[in-house]
Amino acid sequence: MDDTPVGLRPVSSAVTPSYVIAIDGPSGAGKSSTSRGVADRLGLRYLDTGAMFRALTWAVLEAGVDVTDADAVAAYAATPLLVSGTDPLEPTIEVDGVDVAEAIRGAAVTAGVSQVSAVPAVRTRLLEMQRAIIRLGSIVVVGRDIGSVGAREAQVKVSRTADAQARAARRAAEEGGADVAATRASLLRRDRVDSARSAAPLTMPEGATHIDTTDFTLEEVIAQVVALAEAAEAAS
Repeated sequence: MDDTPVGLRPVSSAVTPSYVIAIDGPSGAGKSSTSRGVADRLGLRYLDTGAMFRALTWAVLEAGVDVTDADAVAAYAATPLLVSGTDPLEPTIEVDGVDVAEAIRGAAVTAGVSQVSAVPAVRTRLLEMQRAIIRLGSIVVVGRDIGSVGAREAQVKVSRTADAQARAARRAAEEGGADVAATRASLLRRDRVDSARSAAPLTMPEGATHIDTTDFTLEEVIAQVVALAEAAEAAS
């Protein structure tokens, strides 16, 4: 485990300080595993913004707040203390001192995160936290809309996608052999919700490089993103 204090993680000579790589994409596209690999390869910090939304959703559910009641969610949104670790090899997420890294991947959180994420007060609070973490130094940031909202000035933006069947197979495997058909239906349902929402809808960020990962291995995708980062740095 990297015990280097946040913001002081050694940065590869391939990039300069305050270098930001933003990786977007729908659920199950493999953006988190890609981002961790890129961050580790380049010696950068890592931030999973989706985990932050899931952590707040977990807190909302634990507090007994109805995720479909936007006003109640907004009123509660500032209450829990969220802490995101930035080590790509051992990323962590805590709510009020409780490790929720596994709990936020449960079915209840997955079912409620789109509703919670659509609440403007939630997005405002988490966006402020994300930008504060980004300002600490070079980092790879992953999310559904990070390149178009939270890290618009990122030197490298990547929009990672894959076909629905490949995404479902990956996510089902991550969840210990869940039903692929049901997982596919859930992913497509969330895509529709996230694409239709008025607050930061799922979209391809301006200036992003699109990578369809359906036919690539994880290592091949990591290599592609690292090459983009090195090319962008060489051209600057």
